[in-house]
Formats: sequence, structure tokens, C-alpha cells
Amino acid sequence: MMGANQAFEGVEVLDRAHAYLREVVAAVPEEAWGAPTPCAEWTVRQVLNHARIDQQAYGLTLTGGRPDADPFQPADVLDGDPADELTKVLDAVAEAYAQLPADAESVPTPLGPLPLRLAAAAAAMDAAVHAWDIAVATRQDRPLAPEPAAGIRPAADRLVPHLRASYHVFALEVALSGTGDAAGSLLAFLGRDPHWTPAES
Repeated sequence: MMGANQAFEGVEVLDRAHAYLREVVAAVPEEAWGAPTPCAEWTVRQVLNHARIDQQAYGLTLTGGRPDADPFQPADVLDGDPADELTKVLDAVAEAYAQLPADAESVPTPLGPLPLRLAAAAAAMDAAVHAWDIAVATRQDRPLAPEPAAGIRPAADRLVPHLRASYHVFALEVALSGTGDAAGSLLAFLGRDPHWTPAES
């Protein structure tokens, strides 16, 4: 068993993030797809579509091709079974990353070439944080675990400040009272309040 201060790394952290996203999406109640999320102005449907398209981009950057839509203009509709459609994409990404040498120093990603450790962590960051968005928006008791969060953090530290400044794709970092665990710290760094809850209807 992994200790509290250890982190998943490389493809393992991506697998863990994918498992988290699959679990959360499979548990979304039918009536909750239109619910608001921590991503301002995006519904649960839109966050899922954004996450699916982003993961598709990570896979296709390795194998050739482009995603079928713009992840930053995600549709507010669902085609087919959401869990099944997501599974097709995540399986393809996992297969593409599994073919890479563990010591690969230049892996193509939508954010430019990165060492495998950071490339996988960047893809994992996208999957895990949006899984958390969906989980809290639909009132699931499925928090982001500290170990994958710790494995994601090096990629967040390297990539997010530039993405935030140049492309405005992350909200400003949220100040925390106290240090918090690795998951809460990561969520705050990515512009999310770790204690966010849906407004009472």
C-alpha cells in the first residue's frame, strides 16, 4: 500500500485519474447532467464533454489526428451512453501511453513535447480535476485522492502558470487557510475551492 506522502507517477497516475473519471461519470444521476459545476457557466454535461475531448487530444497527439470538437466550446448535449463514450476515449489514450518507453524524454502532447512523467501527469491533471468537478456538482462522495494529486502536482507547477497567463484556462489560485492535503492544495492551485458545494435549489 502506498504511504500518504507517496505519489503515483508516469502512466500509473494517468491510469488512476482515468479510473476516477470513469467512476464519477458512471455515478451521475440522469437528472444531474444539467447541474452547474465549479467551472463557471459550464454544466456537468459540458464538463464531461470538455474532459472527453481533452483526453482524446492527448491520445491523438500520439497517434495522429485531431479531436472531433473544440474542448473549450463543449456541447451541452450527450450523444449515446456517456460512460460508454468516455470509455472508448480513455481506453484509446491508455493504450497509446502504454506503448511508450518508461524513459521517454519527449512525448508529444497538446501542450508541446514533455518527458513521459510530465506528459502523463498533464493528461491525468485534466482527467482528475474534471472528475472532481463532476463529483462535487452531482453531490457524490468521491473526493480526489491525495496520492494521484501528488503525482499530478509537478505537471501543474510546470504548466499551469503559463497556461493561466497566456490562455486564461485556469481561474486564479484560491487561498487556503492552512496547508491542507495534496488534493486540496492541487485543487486550490488550479483555481478551485476544495470545499465547493452546489447551491441549494
